Amino acid sequence: MANGKARKNPRIIRLYARYNALAAQLKGIGLILQGTITERIIEPLDNKEKVYGPYYQWTRKIRAKTVTVNLSHSQVKEYQAAINNNKRLEKTTRDMRNLSLKICDVTTAGVIKRKSIKIAG
Repeated sequence: MANGKARKNPRIIRLYARYNALAAQLKGIGLILQGTITERIIEPLDNKEKVYGPYYQWTRKIRAKTVTVNLSHSQVKEYQAAINNNKRLEKTTRDMRNLSLKICDVTTAGVIKRKSIKIAG
C-alpha cells in the first residue's frame, strides 16, 4: 500500500483481502491442461454391424493449430481434472487482474487533467 491513509481505507483493505483470498486459491490448483475431451461412438449406417466406442479425444490448440489426441478410459479422469483446474485458474487470474486494476486506481495518483481550451473560430 502506498501510504498510511491507504492502509486505513476500508475499501482498500477489502480489495486486498479479496485479492489475497484469490491468490491463496492458486496454491493448491494442481495440474493444468487446456482443451476439451469429447466422447465418440462409431455407429454403423446399417444396424447389422457392431457399435464401436466409446472413444475419448482430447483436443487443444498449439500454435493456432488444432491437435487431437486419443485417450484411454483410464486417462480421461486425470485429464478432465486438469482441464477443470485450468478453467478455475483462468477465472481466478481474470478476477485477480480486475482487483489489481481497482487497487492500483485507488492507491495511486493519476494524471491531473487540464481544462480544455475552446478556440473560437
